[in-house]
Amino acid sequence: MDFTFTEDQLLFKESVADFLRNEITPEKIRELWDSETGRSDALWTQLAELGLTGMTVPEEFGGLGMNELDFVLLAQECGYVALPEPLVHNVLVAVPTLIACNNDKLKKQWLPKIADGSAKVSVGLEENFLVEDAHVADLLILQSGDELHAISKDAVSLRYNQSIDLSRKLYAVEWTPSAATCIASGDEGKAQIEAIMNRGALACAAQALGLAQRMIEMSVQYTSERHQFGKPIGSFQAVKHHMSNIAVRLEYAKAPVHRAAYAIANGQSTASLNVSHAKLVSTEAADLAAKNCMQVHGAMGYTWEVDLHIFMKKAWAFNSTWGDVAFHKMRVADYIFADDAPLGAGNTFLA
Repeated sequence: MDFTFTEDQLLFKESVADFLRNEITPEKIRELWDSETGRSDALWTQLAELGLTGMTVPEEFGGLGMNELDFVLLAQECGYVALPEPLVHNVLVAVPTLIACNNDKLKKQWLPKIADGSAKVSVGLEENFLVEDAHVADLLILQSGDELHAISKDAVSLRYNQSIDLSRKLYAVEWTPSAATCIASGDEGKAQIEAIMNRGALACAAQALGLAQRMIEMSVQYTSERHQFGKPIGSFQAVKHHMSNIAVRLEYAKAPVHRAAYAIANGQSTASLNVSHAKLVSTEAADLAAKNCMQVHGAMGYTWEVDLHIFMKKAWAFNSTWGDVAFHKMRVADYIFADDAPLGAGNTFLA
């Protein structure tokens, strides 16, 4: 079995990484904090021109027809730069939700617009309570019990709720369900709600990997430049241990995240288990990165002026969205403690 990414996937990832690292700087992020929407129309247009907004949109609707496994490395790069734009949400959550609904009119109306960057869609579940980027969404897909409803932006009332991460724009959405807006209900609705939860958690997990990597690199650079007792503090064993502990956690978190993307892309029955495993280990790595990197920065790590807090706060936010630690541990526990749980090496690669 070959578990590596293809050469095309890796090359695409490198080209997107170059673009994001040039365009999305901490200075740009701080600038967006002070803007009216916290978002950049110009940047969104650039992302659309690169084909990123349409990656998971089927070719018949103007997209590239790719899947979650093609995008997961790009989602990591979005995390690496703490991308404020809702690209990962649209590609991994909104588009697959529209594709899964049995409403051809809705697909024809919105998928081409998402692909060309002229529309954004936000998906909200009751588990999250608050909806990200509802203020810039042209369409909202919202849960009501075991139903999903497609609601236009004109039919909702929004109340802003500040996040610990200033780049996240969260809103309580007031709206009224109706038969006309329902796109899934009953067993179909429950299945789609679970799928949305899985995709949202995968989006968090992949970005958490990028955040952890960025925090490590920032701290290595800082500890190489900061001197104490005539030496770079990065040469001290205690500092090295802080960084190596993160690196080990991060490396072991990558495979579960990629496995979860594969499970979702191929419709495997273990997708929920794989996603919960991935989110737990990736956000744990990002949390440790935030803790240890703040430690090696010393008192500077707590200050607003140091860019480290941009990435720490996003990591903390991901830890409790699209299912908190207790939610995902319970899903893993329900699987491994079942009487007929297929555990052991012989069952590792079963679908």
